[in-house]
Amino acid sequence: MNWKRRAFISSSVATAGAALISPSRAAEGSRMRVAVIGHTGRGNYGHGIDTLWLDLPEAEIVAVADADERGLATAVERLKAPKGYADYRQMLAEAKADIVAIGPRHVDQHRDMVVAAAEASARGIYIEKPLCRTPAEADEMVAACEKANTKVAVAHRNRYHPALAAIDKLVAEGAIGRLLEIRARGKEDQRGGALDLWVLGSHLLNLIHYFGGTPLACSATLLQDGRPVTKADVKEGDEGVGALAGNAVHARFEMERGFPAFFDSVQGAGNSAAGFGIQLIGTGGIIDLRADKEPTAHLLAGSPFQPVTDPRAWQVITSGGVGVPEPVKDIRMQVGGHHRPARDLIAAISEDRPPLCSLEDARLTVEMIMAIFGSHRLGGGRVEWPLKERGNPLAAW
Repeated sequence: MNWKRRAFISSSVATAGAALISPSRAAEGSRMRVAVIGHTGRGNYGHGIDTLWLDLPEAEIVAVADADERGLATAVERLKAPKGYADYRQMLAEAKADIVAIGPRHVDQHRDMVVAAAEASARGIYIEKPLCRTPAEADEMVAACEKANTKVAVAHRNRYHPALAAIDKLVAEGAIGRLLEIRARGKEDQRGGALDLWVLGSHLLNLIHYFGGTPLACSATLLQDGRPVTKADVKEGDEGVGALAGNAVHARFEMERGFPAFFDSVQGAGNSAAGFGIQLIGTGGIIDLRADKEPTAHLLAGSPFQPVTDPRAWQVITSGGVGVPEPVKDIRMQVGGHHRPARDLIAAISEDRPPLCSLEDARLTVEMIMAIFGSHRLGGGRVEWPLKERGNPLAAW
């Protein structure tokens, strides 16, 4: 798909999605019944995956499940839930929810929760990222949800930002010349390296997929304190991500749209004012997109490879365009508070279409992470799509 065609589609989606599902649905007696799954002490309720539904008149929380007794009592009160359950499977059987919100950040629980929700005939699922531990788990989730026609939206919140359509338009119109590459860096805090790749880098890989299309191949290196990771370095990672190693990651992807994309994360290399974002680098400029920031994007016009005597100014990019004040007044809540993702999920259910950040999109993000691990295990060798290995290559080392 060329960039001009892509910009048209993206702009159309953004315009159509501006209202998404009207709050008037609540007055019509068609509120979506929402059941929330959390797990206090094991990922809790994610980043607001539970409370967002209190802000939407078109939805109502009907139940919450938490295996931790104290956590459950607190959640029932916080969410004003009519009923609480210690066992989420019992809740799914009894609550008959339209939407299941899966909050725990510990991803080793996600596969079972998604499959159980689909088997309980949930119409939609909204789930914290990362999706799951392996492509094999993702395959099982996709199969269960396709069988039940359950729509799954994944909380890669930046994918729902309306400024993406403005960026598409700028690239299509040549605002940065020919797009040469995408560069992404994680947050690079104490989690820098492989854990940063999982927990925060998954957002960035998801955006690389959005702008670059499907990866064709990956070559990567994992380092521990400057030396290549060995089998002896592999251990069970935090937050249930599975086998993990390395406090530095350097990866290169060959992308469908004809340019490379890079992801790097080095422990301790980041700071609070920079990092955690992607740059679209072209012959005539750079577009910088910061995850979870407002404004989210900026444009620097001019060749990034030509030194100049006069200073160049970064210009804000909003959903209205370059230098235009953000027309969506509550954009922080709409994106950061999950309102747009949740309303898009409700619209996807109504329109029988995939959400803007779908289960398949999130599966590809997991594949990109596994391709990095697989390439390192091959000594930096090239791993091609479709991935043949569906488990975690570090676990199979």
